[in-house]
Amino acid sequence: MKTSTLTIRLDRELDDLLSKASRQAGKNRSEIAREALRRQLRISRFEALRKRIMPFAEARGFLTDEDVFSKVS
Repeated sequence: MKTSTLTIRLDRELDDLLSKASRQAGKNRSEIAREALRRQLRISRFEALRKRIMPFAEARGFLTDEDVFSKVS
């Protein structure tokens, strides 16, 4: 797998949080940062898709998450 390097600047608070999460999870800081970035990018993609489909869902009476859950459960 080909990889690339990303350099970012962290303020003191975020650096401390990253170090603490790394120690607690027993993973290195890069692993924690990759997981957090991956999770955030997936959330952003989900929110963008949700925004695109909302007009279609609302037209069919799906106004809340509960409306959707009631149909799929």
